[in-house]
Amino acid sequence: MLIPQVRRFVHTDVKKSCPQFGKEETMKRKVIMFTSILAIGIATGLIVSQVLNAQQQAVKSAILLKADLVGMEGKYVVIVSTELPPGELAKKHFHPGHQFSYILEGSMIMEVEGRPPITYKPGDAFYLTPNQVHSAGNLSTTAPVKVLGFSIADKGQPLSVPVK
Repeated sequence: MLIPQVRRFVHTDVKKSCPQFGKEETMKRKVIMFTSILAIGIATGLIVSQVLNAQQQAVKSAILLKADLVGMEGKYVVIVSTELPPGELAKKHFHPGHQFSYILEGSMIMEVEGRPPITYKPGDAFYLTPNQVHSAGNLSTTAPVKVLGFSIADKGQPLSVPVK
């Protein structure tokens, strides 16, 4: 038990002989606390920015035209502009109607069930038969893929149906 007493004596003795000792300890505590708070703030900011970035990076679709087809009773046409953000992978789905697509910008990979994946780039077009299960993804980590899609389907059918 001699060592704790010596430490206490030395510590107390140093405090008495050196008035700066207590101020230095207080300053160290303040620096450590400030650094800890700053690190927590930075970590929180990074997490929040990732969450907001993920929310902002959703697939964007806009219906440009939807019209009944004259002479084709019970059928309608839809023209859709779709933008997949960088690195986005659309889940498996199908279109109940005939789907025609044209790549405006970027490059994407298309995986149709039972076929090898195909990469499409600007100027490429493809056709999907009704109910053909597929998924698509943006190959870029920096640029979106923009696609112009045309669908001809039966009235009352959705444009797209997710597959589990």
